[in-house]
Amino acid sequence: MVSGTGASPTPEQLQDLLLESPGFTEFLLGLTTMSATLLGGPEPMLCAITVERDGSPATVASSGEEAKRLDEKQYAFDDGPCLTALRHGTTVLVKDVKTDDRWEHYASEVSGEGVRSVLAVPIDTDPGSAAALNCYARTNGVFDSDTVAEVERHAASISRILRLALRVHPPEIYPEHLRSALKSRAVIDAAVALIMVQNRCSREQSMELLHLASRASDTKLHAIAADILQGAALPKANPAQ
Repeated sequence: MVSGTGASPTPEQLQDLLLESPGFTEFLLGLTTMSATLLGGPEPMLCAITVERDGSPATVASSGEEAKRLDEKQYAFDDGPCLTALRHGTTVLVKDVKTDDRWEHYASEVSGEGVRSVLAVPIDTDPGSAAALNCYARTNGVFDSDTVAEVERHAASISRILRLALRVHPPEIYPEHLRSALKSRAVIDAAVALIMVQNRCSREQSMELLHLASRASDTKLHAIAADILQGAALPKANPAQ
């Protein structure tokens, strides 16, 4: 169980954060860092907050480089616990990424980063926007029922200030910290499309071939995709399929 310093920031802390932040991205980064500190034990928890607004790219803030990498993996697939929590408004708990089969490829990627459990909790916002808090743990059993309830309380406690920040700050077009993630996703999507055409297979089968090629060559998925777009040989479908 996570034993933080108290999962609810004071109204004064939240107001100061909003007043002192020059833009929405900076505010969200501060809110994420505050959340990680309040929810963590001796060491801050790995956290990320994702906000989507109609008609604009998502804004993602992570409490550290590790959380940022984990969150970018989820956006590369355009699917995962946090995006499910955000889009469906429900808490999602992955007790063990090695045995949970809901997001097989994503789970494989984050387990390679040493993550064993993921908890994603929606944050209430106004109509036209959606948000979620994503928490990562390196061991099993961290997200017991008490901890899940604590994270849900924290998400509720930051909902009001997040709604206010969304009203104060207009949508940002392609926030700087998201550009690399968006570029990476676009490269992978383009490579997947090429594999689909070459092998006359589904998107899911194409993504699986890309992952197999990545694992076989011990090369990052984005690098394999980039090589394919530059003329490298495409992964071939298994004739037995």
